[in-house]
Amino acid sequence: MAASSPEAAQQQIDEIEALSSIYGEDWCVVDEDEKIYCIKIGDCLDQPKWTLCLQVILPPGYPTSEPPVYQLNAPWLRGQDYTELANSLEEIYIQNLGESILYLWVEKIREVLVEKAQSSNSEPDIKKTTEEVDEDCGNDFLLDYQPVQEDPVEILNYITSESQEVDEELPMIHHGTPLTDRRSTFQAHLAPVVTPRQVKRVLEKLYENKKIASATHNIYAYRIYCEDKHTFLQDCEDDGETAAGGRLLHLMQILNVQNVLVVVSRWYGGILLGPDRFKHINNCARNVLVEYNYVHSVEESSKPAGKNKKIRKDNKKRTEH
Repeated sequence: MAASSPEAAQQQIDEIEALSSIYGEDWCVVDEDEKIYCIKIGDCLDQPKWTLCLQVILPPGYPTSEPPVYQLNAPWLRGQDYTELANSLEEIYIQNLGESILYLWVEKIREVLVEKAQSSNSEPDIKKTTEEVDEDCGNDFLLDYQPVQEDPVEILNYITSESQEVDEELPMIHHGTPLTDRRSTFQAHLAPVVTPRQVKRVLEKLYENKKIASATHNIYAYRIYCEDKHTFLQDCEDDGETAAGGRLLHLMQILNVQNVLVVVSRWYGGILLGPDRFKHINNCARNVLVEYNYVHSVEESSKPAGKNKKIRKDNKKRTEH
């Protein structure tokens, strides 16, 4: 995390004062010391039909060197609606690096709500809301990106092509906190999976996000426990970061995690990191596994759980970029 500078601190004070003045009672201070704020946004001032609560946490380096962390809370917000709105907010951040952006976010969200109100006569669908929707509202920003690489989702096609086409539910996807070192940024993503088809669906969903799709590398590994055979179905992908997938899978074996997919995105910043890149990849993965309770601590190690079944394939792009 970047250290707070006098410039960033003053910019935060000025922005919060302005937002409080503009939005009045809709603007709420959740925790002044921790810099947590929220604002209720609607499609209109009187009896809004579509509403959403934006919660933000301002890190010490915002806005000069760090993005805010945010949550989008609305009982109707999920799936494609959430992805499209999150992408829009990320685009605003990327286009305004180093500048105060909360007002732009609020007005973008309001624009989306107005469009929904004008294009639909129905009320927001809240009947299918679950607690998981709210728990997954957090989405840390991706700080940098490089030209799009070949889509590694294709490597799973052969796994699922012979199986029966079943419209399995897309698992909930969680995003870890980005880590930046010498202009390279790393971020882990996690999803519970119990079949290879779910792995494929999660990867496809992640690649719908333009920032993730444009990462220099998207390294992943998964482990699925097959109860009937008492074995693990597991595999990994380097995506051009030589040996990174195998190291990630080895970490998951040591931690004895199961029924989970971990993807670590890396955006190369132009400076070779050497062995440190593997440390960052595994630290991001381990942190997100701890955060979502797949392991209780970073020191937790594995216990043997049967023989491993490894699907072999040729890894791609064997040089560091």
